[in-house]
Amino acid sequence: MISASTDLNPPPPPRFLLCHPLMNVVEALQEFWQMKQSRGADLKNGALVVYEMVPSNSPPYVCYVTLPGGSCFGSFQFCPTKAEARRSAAKIALMNSVFNEHPSRRITNEFIEKSVSEALASFNGNREEADNPSTGIGAFRFMLESNKGKSMLEFQELMTVFQLLHWNGSLKAMRERQCSRQEVLAHYSHRALDDDIRNQMATDWVNRERNIPGALSRELASTERELDEARLAGKELRFHKEKKDILMLAAGQLGSMHSSNC
Repeated sequence: MISASTDLNPPPPPRFLLCHPLMNVVEALQEFWQMKQSRGADLKNGALVVYEMVPSNSPPYVCYVTLPGGSCFGSFQFCPTKAEARRSAAKIALMNSVFNEHPSRRITNEFIEKSVSEALASFNGNREEADNPSTGIGAFRFMLESNKGKSMLEFQELMTVFQLLHWNGSLKAMRERQCSRQEVLAHYSHRALDDDIRNQMATDWVNRERNIPGALSRELASTERELDEARLAGKELRFHKEKKDILMLAAGQLGSMHSSNC
């Protein structure tokens, strides 16, 4: 299965796009997605762009923005005010939204062949592996083939689900239950990342904490470092952000259990 390190991020943003003094990037980002919806884009939850401020009483302030397709970006500059943090997050999200429209960001036959060849070279694989969906590279090819015509940000939504399953140990547990890769792919390829999945993973971490005290706090500290590093680098953050939210949910469940037992 695809590892959590798979990187589908675009090159660094062109500075002229991010820094034009006359551009209201918050309005521009919202208008961009409303335009996509008006042109027939399949936005299941509408065109609303959602901002989330990290609670803080002093700078630097941090803001995350989640796009209608599910991709997440964060403020990547030192932000002395909450408004500036919001604008910083909108800048990087707008750049990625615009860049994602380029034909080179579409999954085509040529893109699939190039990606599979690069994966084979990275893992010293052979062509037979690429044609066998029971192998990791074969599963990667299957996922790309199933999403032909979609953009990389759209594909990232699917990738995030499998990255989380890999990180959480769910894929390993499925293999131990004799579930085939094809069955796992068929089940999750059309499954949106929802509260049920998050709650299941949070429960797994509650159980892990009971068996290995301190496991949750160590994983949360590591995840927060990864999230900050990715945010400051201007990368897509959905995987890191979902990890943190799941771990925080698990911590909340543990706190509730502790309170009820007191």
